[in-house]
Amino acid sequence: MMVIPCYNEELVLHETTRQLTEVLEAIQSKKKIDDWSVVYVDDGSKDSTWSIIVSQSEADSHVHGIKLAHNVGHQFALWAGYEYAVGKADAVVSMDADLQHDIHSIEDMVDKYNEGYEVVYGVRNDRKTDGWIKKQTALGFYRLMQWMGVDIIKNHADYRLLGSHALEALVAYPERNLFIRGLVRTLGFRETEVYFDVKERFAGNSKYSMRKMLNFAVDGITSFSVQPLRLIAGLGVIIVLLALIAAIYVLVSYFMGRAVAGWSSLLLSIWFIGGVQLLSIGVLGEYIGKIYKETKRRPRYVVEKKI
Repeated sequence: MMVIPCYNEELVLHETTRQLTEVLEAIQSKKKIDDWSVVYVDDGSKDSTWSIIVSQSEADSHVHGIKLAHNVGHQFALWAGYEYAVGKADAVVSMDADLQHDIHSIEDMVDKYNEGYEVVYGVRNDRKTDGWIKKQTALGFYRLMQWMGVDIIKNHADYRLLGSHALEALVAYPERNLFIRGLVRTLGFRETEVYFDVKERFAGNSKYSMRKMLNFAVDGITSFSVQPLRLIAGLGVIIVLLALIAAIYVLVSYFMGRAVAGWSSLLLSIWFIGGVQLLSIGVLGEYIGKIYKETKRRPRYVVEKKI
């Protein structure tokens, strides 16, 4: 089963279904799979995405659709597809609707699954299709995540295969702050990687703005690492040591009669310590906010329709 989150993808859906149908039927003809289906999850699109899904489902029983009541974001939409797929398939492959993921790698993933792998990651060979800014921010994101101690596959997005056992284990996770790339790594099932070349978008524009990418990075770090809290503690120790050194210097200068007015250094110290305090409060607030969301236990998404 394919699980594909969609947000305003009216320009590409027809082609996505056509290409997937060709690839999946070819895999089935080789008797590597018994049957297949495609589940589109409409994440509150404002265009005709849902009506296209409906028409394709009426024309082909292999196409299914889930319409969420409002836009909840890519991770929650993907989660909705995962929960829908539990008990309906031996394996699930998730991918984006824009056809940038090489769909011919699906057969490689199926081969790995048939070899006994329960989790198969789709990993980009390179980032030739990215602009300079996006490329550098993406590489910086993976370096930062690894430095923060987050176990994550470099250059892996949400193009992956999950066997039924891995899928059931994944959807049992209760948290509301979803960073699925990190969650899958904690499952512990036998896993491997399949490499693919990224293509240009078939149509439309990327839905991931710089703001969304930054929010995604913050969610990933704070959901899987307490390193920022440890950095705050370490910074506090450094400031205390500097304060002790400054205090000793002031006392020695006072008793030696070399006390100097130094209003500028005092002002800079106040601004520096004030900035550190505000930054520390902000990081603490991010973690407290996640605790707040988890304790409310609200639904991750609301399904409006299924077809």
